[in-house]
Amino acid sequence: MQYDVDFLVIGTGIAGLTFALKVAEFGRVAIVTKKEAAETSTNYAQGGIASVFGRYDSFELHVRDTLESGSGLCKPDVVDMVVKDGPVRIQELMDWGVAFSRDHAGKLELDLGLEGGHSQKRIVHAGDFTGQAVERVLLERVGSHSNMGLFEDYIAVDLITYSTRMKRGVVTAAHEDLCCGAYVLATKTGEVHTFHARITVLATGGAGKVYLYTSNPDIATGDGMAMAYRAGALVANLEFVQFHPTCLYHPEAKNFLISEAVRGEGGVLIDYRGRAFMEDYDPKKDLACRDVVARAIDHELKKSGQDCVFLDITHQEHDFVRERFPNIYQKCLSFGIDMTSDPVPVVPAAHYMCGGVLVDMDGKTDIERLYAVGETACTGLHGANRLASNSLLEALVYAHRAAQQAVKDLGAMNGDVCRDLPPWDPMGTSDSDEAIVVSHNWEEIRRFMWNYVGVVRSNKRLLRARHRIETIQKEIREYYWDFKITSDLIELRNIAMVAELIVQSASLRKESRGLHYNIRYPQRDDKFWLKDTILRRPFVG
Repeated sequence: MQYDVDFLVIGTGIAGLTFALKVAEFGRVAIVTKKEAAETSTNYAQGGIASVFGRYDSFELHVRDTLESGSGLCKPDVVDMVVKDGPVRIQELMDWGVAFSRDHAGKLELDLGLEGGHSQKRIVHAGDFTGQAVERVLLERVGSHSNMGLFEDYIAVDLITYSTRMKRGVVTAAHEDLCCGAYVLATKTGEVHTFHARITVLATGGAGKVYLYTSNPDIATGDGMAMAYRAGALVANLEFVQFHPTCLYHPEAKNFLISEAVRGEGGVLIDYRGRAFMEDYDPKKDLACRDVVARAIDHELKKSGQDCVFLDITHQEHDFVRERFPNIYQKCLSFGIDMTSDPVPVVPAAHYMCGGVLVDMDGKTDIERLYAVGETACTGLHGANRLASNSLLEALVYAHRAAQQAVKDLGAMNGDVCRDLPPWDPMGTSDSDEAIVVSHNWEEIRRFMWNYVGVVRSNKRLLRARHRIETIQKEIREYYWDFKITSDLIELRNIAMVAELIVQSASLRKESRGLHYNIRYPQRDDKFWLKDTILRRPFVG
């Protein structure tokens, strides 16, 4: 079946839904999501959205904190633009119905939190359910809009592209000129549908599932990054994987994050003996940037041989902790941990991709009619290390700008070269009875990425990872073309692609900067490496 729309949005997090809502009055919108619509990284976000609302805060301070966190690789014009547009975008969320927390005195002012790397309180939040509060309101607005179609349990397979650079039927460039939409698998029926779109937006989130331990939900398999790269779009800075320092360590806990806001409210990291150790690593102690804290924990664990460290907020008033962190408190309690009286066991886990599909200040990729927003994109805001709670801010601002530009692009189109698209061709494939191939390769990728391309890297570890991913990629390619596709196979193909790109990017950067730390090159090198790591699919003529 073919669907014809003006805008195809792949993903239902804050970036994708915001974009969809803003363009819906200008054309038909299809939103596809591979699980239920609310199953997004946005929905799991606890901390909040960083923006300037405080009496003693300023745009200049927020810009300075962002640049300092990014270790020299942030684009200053992008940082300035995102920071200054933040309050307007957050006010728009409030106008739509998002109820952010107010101060404890019952006044009208927002209750602003503090997180690592910030010099002022500026985290707008809804308790510790911020993402859930935002996601719920956006989905309600999407559901009430007549010009949108929401397709749940539909996973994108690949982008559909068109090239004008043809010579005797052969493409003569490394990527195609235009994106015409995507092939999308309906997971419940096994049928692949053709979504023809005049504008396509990748809003598929991050790629935390590339790693064995992650705070991300199961959907975070780097789909947008992998699809864009296969189509020939530029990707950038994929070596900068942010490992959140404090993921709950418990055998029955899965992907549960202990928000950085806990440290912002006085939580202290301690070792198994009860010793606070962050003062050994940074003057900001527990409020140092995430890369510093994650490496400090990694070092402490390797030094002690222990499985975890602990986050201690037991010195705070018990009622305050329960009221400020109701979600975290109840989750910990379900595992027998009372955070008002017990330190919480924590470990670092893969959390956020600072790199992604390279875009301009309007969210446009270098393939016409293809946009990328949210964690899927590399905008230049985060540089080598994202400042806490700048992610939802970036998603809001770029969704707004991308929507404005996409509407202009739509209005300027004269005809459509993508009208007659070939349907998906499953010719020669059969049903697979070797599902173990998918699950085994999935497990192996996640394990060697954690061991070799994690918080601390080395040339030898990266070389081992490169050899393993090359072998696995060959197996996946053979399997992919022989058997009918499934959602598991699509995700495996994507995490393998992103894993390969992370390994390539990390191998290229001969220094340590921000989230990328190589023991062979422990120093930052501004002479040769004050630049982005940019990759494009090799051209096959």
